[in-house]
Amino acid sequence: MKYPAPEKLEIIRPVEQSHLPVRATLEKFGITRSTFHRWYDAYQRGGPEALQDHPSQPSRVWNRLPAEIRKRIVALALEQPELSPHELAVRFTDERGYFVSEATVYRLLKAQDLITSSAYIVIKAADEFHNKTTAPNQLRQTDFTYLKVVGWGWYDLSTVLDDFSRYIVAWKLCTTMQARDVTATLDLALGAAGID
Repeated sequence: MKYPAPEKLEIIRPVEQSHLPVRATLEKFGITRSTFHRWYDAYQRGGPEALQDHPSQPSRVWNRLPAEIRKRIVALALEQPELSPHELAVRFTDERGYFVSEATVYRLLKAQDLITSSAYIVIKAADEFHNKTTAPNQLRQTDFTYLKVVGWGWYDLSTVLDDFSRYIVAWKLCTTMQARDVTATLDLALGAAGID
């Protein structure tokens, strides 16, 4: 419970004047010793005015990107509009030596109205498929995994898995996560299944 400054003072004065030990007097008020000593130290240093509560908000956010860095990220996004927020974050970190997360880049570009709506419809998966697979080649899944190959750099592993067997039907190591990369992996999977 927060106490206004006048109430804190009304507790400090009786404790100072009490013939009882401090602990016993504070128990009657229902105040902990640590709280009382914090109030009393403030009162001794600055008088009754020091008992006022101060806002707990910091004066500045510790992890906010400096304005100059934000300008550089936006400039890079405008120079290379084909890059996704993920690719922009990686490129900016690698080339400029200043780490920014994908989420930060996304929020910054969204605030600048530089994020376009996706050209595809996102389908949400249910907790379970209603029609479960009972044999191989009934349902396939695609997945991208971002990984670093030491000495080469960052790559995207595009895979197509058989839902039933969890067997990787096709895979391709890509330098980007673009639609053409997914299409190439899907073409490999169709070729492996004998469908052209």
